[in-house]
Amino acid sequence: MKNPNPDAAKHKDIPLFHSEDWHYEDFEIGSRMRSIRRTISEGESMAFNALVMDMHPYVADEVFAVEEGIFGRRIVAGAFVFSLGLGLMAHNCVHTFSYGYDKLRFIKPVFLGDTIYTIRTNLEKAPKYPDMGIVRVSYEVFKHPGELVLYCEHLQTAKYKAPANFQSQIKQ
Repeated sequence: MKNPNPDAAKHKDIPLFHSEDWHYEDFEIGSRMRSIRRTISEGESMAFNALVMDMHPYVADEVFAVEEGIFGRRIVAGAFVFSLGLGLMAHNCVHTFSYGYDKLRFIKPVFLGDTIYTIRTNLEKAPKYPDMGIVRVSYEVFKHPGELVLYCEHLQTAKYKAPANFQSQIKQ
């Protein structure tokens, strides 16, 4: 079989897969995007709990959760739901950088075996720095078939395509 890409020096000219090229100007307010779904397994939930040393009885003790817990079964740690929910919408845009999260709320419990998906909505944007503006997006994580379980807002800096267009709008 012949190698279709034998010249490693030319590999850099091949477009990158799953690498967005969004700039500040490309974020359209009100634009929404939905992720694929994923089902949360007990193994990955417990691996996360062990990694972050969260062995709360509600997430790690079946007997407690069933016999004494208010939900009657184990839940998935909120931090894991947050991580998965955002991970479902993760992009590899080289022009954006995380600035932080606001309004994080764990609205409903998520249980082992539940299937979740995320909807991201572009909420607002404003010029902030000479080379980058701030973009605020919401992440709504839903449990199938559509129960809202988590909400947060992600602030990101995004590089301008044309920085000169925004210099007069930057608040000092």
